[in-house]
Amino acid sequence: SVQDKNALHLYSVNGKYLGSETLKEEVSDMCVTGEYIVMGSLQGFLSIRDLYSLNLSISPLAMRLPIHCISVTKEYSHILVGLEDGKLIIVGVGKPAEV
Repeated sequence: SVQDKNALHLYSVNGKYLGSETLKEEVSDMCVTGEYIVMGSLQGFLSIRDLYSLNLSISPLAMRLPIHCISVTKEYSHILVGLEDGKLIIVGVGKPAEV
């Protein structure tokens, strides 16, 4: 975060710069899962981005409170989101029939 601008930068394992994406929110926690980056922000948005292009996979989900932590289950079936007020939100991943 430099001068109220936030960005996500992507580098290869060897340190080669691959790209970046400017963010509107301030990231509070992130988790890399398979081919996706799951991010939570202090503005209360849960975002899922493609790991290689950094593009949003879905529209950000509003949690209405700052997100303090994120975790993804071992089977990649649910995202666990810890909010500022102590609540734990469980978000199902996949098509509605699968959730």
